[in-house]
Amino acid sequence: MKMNFLEKIKNRYTVKRYDKNGRIGKDTLEQLKEILHLSPSSNNSQPWRFVFVTDNAAKEKFAKASHPGNEQRIVDCSCLIIFQRIDNLELYEKRIAEQLQEHFVNDFRNHIKPQGEDYIKAWFSNQVYIALGILLSACADMEIGSAPMEGIDVEKYDKILDNPDFKTLFAVAIGIADKKDKYRPSVRLKARLGSAYTTMEV
Repeated sequence: MKMNFLEKIKNRYTVKRYDKNGRIGKDTLEQLKEILHLSPSSNNSQPWRFVFVTDNAAKEKFAKASHPGNEQRIVDCSCLIIFQRIDNLELYEKRIAEQLQEHFVNDFRNHIKPQGEDYIKAWFSNQVYIALGILLSACADMEIGSAPMEGIDVEKYDKILDNPDFKTLFAVAIGIADKKDKYRPSVRLKARLGSAYTTMEV
C-alpha cells in the first residue's frame, strides 16, 4: 500500500550515515532543482541561490570546511545542496525590477527597503529557510535521505564558491541512507516534545 504524506514524514529523519555507493539519478536532481525554484517566498522575493554539488573532489573541500560531525556524511552523500541568500542589495533590486511584477517591486521599495539593510538581509534569510522546508518535504515524499546542516563554516564555503553577491546560510546533504544507520526511525524512535499546537475557537 502506498504511504500517504503523513506516513512519509513519520519515516523521515536526519540521516547520519549515507551509502557512499548509492546515487540519486540526474532526473531526480532536476526535479529537486525545479521544486526549489518553485518554493514560496514573502512578496515573491526569491532572494536565494541553491548550489548542487555532486563532484567528489568538491564535496571533500566542503567537508573540510564543516563541523567534524558532518564531514563524513558530506563525503558519502550523493549531493550536497548549499543554500545562500543574496547579499548584494543593488543586484537584488535590479533583478526584481527586471523580472517581477510592478506591485512586488513597489511593495519592496515602500515597505521592506525603508527598514534598513540588517532587516532586509534577515528577511531574505527567512525566505531561504522556507525553501529548506520545501526541500525536506520533497525529499521525504520522494523517499530520499536528507540531513540539514548549520554546522558548517559559512565563510569558508563562501570562499570556495567565490561569489560575493551571495552569502551561505546552511547546507543539506541528500542521498541514500545507509541501512546500518542506527538513527533510522525503525530502529530508534523519534523524540518529540508534547503537542506544539492548539485550537482556537471563537
